[in-house]
Amino acid sequence: MTALVVGDIVAEREVHLTRESLVRYAGASGDFNPIHYRDDIAASVGLPGVLAHGMLTMGLAVETLVPWLGDSGRIVDYGVRFTRPVVVDPETGADLQIVAKVGAVEDGTARIDLTVTFGGTTVLGKAQVRVRTA
Repeated sequence: MTALVVGDIVAEREVHLTRESLVRYAGASGDFNPIHYRDDIAASVGLPGVLAHGMLTMGLAVETLVPWLGDSGRIVDYGVRFTRPVVVDPETGADLQIVAKVGAVEDGTARIDLTVTFGGTTVLGKAQVRVRTA
């Protein structure tokens, strides 16, 4: 791994989610909460629409680093705060933008700050991944 400099972008991507993405994730995770696939249920609990699973959003965000890292086993710690929902439209879906930037470099590790946005709004707050650099 080349020398890391605070502020450098190390990875970025856009991910398109569809309702099918949510169904597939529900099957894989076992999270069949109907707010993730039924508009009527989402509306009945005051949500603006069907929401992507928070853990799906979190997983997609950290997975952005894997090609750069070369080995997901270099991830030491990962945490986020869920700040805004990702509403997945039945026709147009939802596009997530993910940017990974070096936030700090310490002895043998680096903190990578993830910025995850949907519609120009940050959906994960304090999304930070600590990775081994050596």
